[in-house]
Amino acid sequence: MSATSLEAQFVTFSLGDEVFAVPVEVVREILDHEEAFKIPNGPDYLLGLRDVRGQGVPTIDLRLKLGLTRTVPTPHTRVLVMDIPMEDRLLTLGMVADRVYEVTPFRRDQIEQAPDIGSHWRSDYIAGVVRRDQGFVVLVDLAKLLSQHDTVLLARQPEAA
Repeated sequence: MSATSLEAQFVTFSLGDEVFAVPVEVVREILDHEEAFKIPNGPDYLLGLRDVRGQGVPTIDLRLKLGLTRTVPTPHTRVLVMDIPMEDRLLTLGMVADRVYEVTPFRRDQIEQAPDIGSHWRSDYIAGVVRRDQGFVVLVDLAKLLSQHDTVLLARQPEAA
């Protein structure tokens, strides 16, 4: 086993005071926040389309998808443009974060399972939890966070003009 397989690189970001992370290999770029082109009849977490180098990219408010309050943009708000591997295709998606911090390595032995609270709850999107001096980092499994219905809906969005 090589040394590189013992750790993986993640992009950390916050929603409020909580810190989350996604694998660096799915993040195409990180952009400043700007209002998205609104699309009628979409789910509440779909902010709309953003033109990213000529491609219309559906952009979601992760806070709403996770049941938190709507994002209030600040000068620190960013959009992570990601290429998320799904079962049968690659889903390009923009995701709004309150703040993006860094690219950081986590050793595989640092990653703990999602906490067990003794009852059923929607935790399948948590790929793991990493303990740090300042608290925890929740690793997000984006493919599991987005339901089959979500991915079909997001893939059908029209191209930006």
